[in-house]
Amino acid sequence: MPPHVSADRSPAQPPGRGPVDALIRQARRLRGEVDAVRRDARGDTSDPRGRWERVLCDLALHQLNDLDGHLAQLRDGPPPVPAAPADEPRAAAAAPHGALLGRVGSAEWNLLTDEAAWSGELFRILGRDPAVPPLTLDELPSVVLDEDRPRLTAMVTDCLVDAKPIDGEFRIVRPDGAVRAVHMMGEPVLDADGGTASMWAVLRDVSELRLSQSAVRETRDSLHRHRRRAQTEHRLAVEPQEAVLPPWHGSLRLPRRGRPRLDLAAHRLPSSTGAPIGGDWYDVLELADGDTLLGVGGLTGRRPDVAPGMAMLLGALRGMAMAGARPGQLMTWLNQLLEATAQPALGSAVCCRYRPGTRTLTWARAGHPAPLLFRGGTGRMLDAPDGVLLGATSGSSYGQAEETLKPGDLLLLHTEGLAPRQESPRSRAVERGGGTATAHRLLGLAPRFTAARCAQECVRTVVEEFGGSGRDDDACVLVARVTT
Repeated sequence: MPPHVSADRSPAQPPGRGPVDALIRQARRLRGEVDAVRRDARGDTSDPRGRWERVLCDLALHQLNDLDGHLAQLRDGPPPVPAAPADEPRAAAAAPHGALLGRVGSAEWNLLTDEAAWSGELFRILGRDPAVPPLTLDELPSVVLDEDRPRLTAMVTDCLVDAKPIDGEFRIVRPDGAVRAVHMMGEPVLDADGGTASMWAVLRDVSELRLSQSAVRETRDSLHRHRRRAQTEHRLAVEPQEAVLPPWHGSLRLPRRGRPRLDLAAHRLPSSTGAPIGGDWYDVLELADGDTLLGVGGLTGRRPDVAPGMAMLLGALRGMAMAGARPGQLMTWLNQLLEATAQPALGSAVCCRYRPGTRTLTWARAGHPAPLLFRGGTGRMLDAPDGVLLGATSGSSYGQAEETLKPGDLLLLHTEGLAPRQESPRSRAVERGGGTATAHRLLGLAPRFTAARCAQECVRTVVEEFGGSGRDDDACVLVARVTT
């Protein structure tokens, strides 16, 4: 706020140059750094986040430019206010720092003589001819937008009647029709008796600043809408998929009646990128003859409409398993089903049928990682029978394998998206050696699985190991522990 102006209008002395010059240098250095960031932020204009970054940089540059100018004016003192409009061209020419004066003007309205004195820059801000007398306080509302006039009137009235400082904003219409936003700061000038003799004000054109702030709000709102749309799309994709998966959560013990033979737990890990999900699934089903069906798999695609394909595949899998189909035959029929669908798709799967009476595991796979078997503190990958991706080759047949389990054995099934793809030479060598890098990471968890008290703790161990990985897709893990 400018100091009170005395009757002789003697100019205020500028502050010491040294500290202010140091601040000016710091502001200009920071402005250069922000400008470099703004140049680096250029990119796809359709990206809401990119637009947000660029607009914030533009706004910061506007504010730093203003700070530079205000510090320069603080160092050099205020520009002179002429006594009469005829002196305006000389005052404007003598005023320092034209860049600053391109944004700020000053005025004084004498209440006793009803005269006004404007700086040259105020004429330019309002688009007025300096040869024409400046507007009086009564005339000033004529250049203000209708809806903003009450605000200006209230500010001026409070200043003149109650001696309150002015600090507010309104919009003016220039003679050329351009609308500009003006910020006004002022105060009353008191006479010797304490009455209000005049009103002094500084008016600043803040149109560009308001445009920048408006752009920030628009891009922020656009970014919020983009996030809400992404969240909605993800929810529309996730909810149908979760409705297809088995309804149980946490641990499950089978058979449900009698002495449990299997302790089971499963979990689906979402994509860490927030992208639309794929079609990974897991399934556990107690069959009519006492056997248990275990399976995991996935359909190709990262689109919300993958859930209907999952529902069809899992429905067929459960129905054929209940009818007594063995895992190899199951894969053959699922391959034929995907070939015959209206929207062909590729799928991978591993299906196991466990007979608790003999502890026999019969299993088959279709282009999917083999199950991992943990026993006695170590783990290994089961020898995999032949089996191509579902839907890849017409008339494919699928082999099956058998494994006899023992009490305490732990079987782990997982989908391929559990960890990000490994591109290092070591990882490729691991894959050529008979297993994926993901499988070897899982096998390394054998000591922790041995110490676990239940299947749910084993699943929790897997989530702790892989939950923070940069997965491009969702993933599933299923653990079955033989209890007797």
